[in-house]
Amino acid sequence: MRILWSIAGGVALAVGIVGIVLPLLPTTPLLLLAAFCFARSSPRLEAWLVEHPRFGPPSRDGRAEGAISPRAKTMAMIAIGATFALSVFMRLPSHVLLIQAVTLGAVTLFILTRPAPRASLNAIKPPAAKR
Repeated sequence: MRILWSIAGGVALAVGIVGIVLPLLPTTPLLLLAAFCFARSSPRLEAWLVEHPRFGPPSRDGRAEGAISPRAKTMAMIAIGATFALSVFMRLPSHVLLIQAVTLGAVTLFILTRPAPRASLNAIKPPAAKR
């Protein structure tokens, strides 16, 4: 079973990495799935993923709080908008645009309803006034 968990974790990680540039693939949930799979197959791989400088923070935030950082939300919204704009520019058939609009709308709703990580919220709060 450890081999199957490792393979599943590797696939989830690979698809999550692709999701960084493709708006229909949610990166954070796939990184969480990869960490889940690696936890059952290899504590070393799980530790590598959770401590990775690029993939670790979204994994930790998603695992601890179900959160997505404001920067990741912004980048996702830009990618989603660009994808739909490109589809309109390419004059795709209206039924394709409708399917895409519904799907991208659902992804947008999911992303925007996730909280920001507490560390991000603390970083953007103005410092308390000194008396």
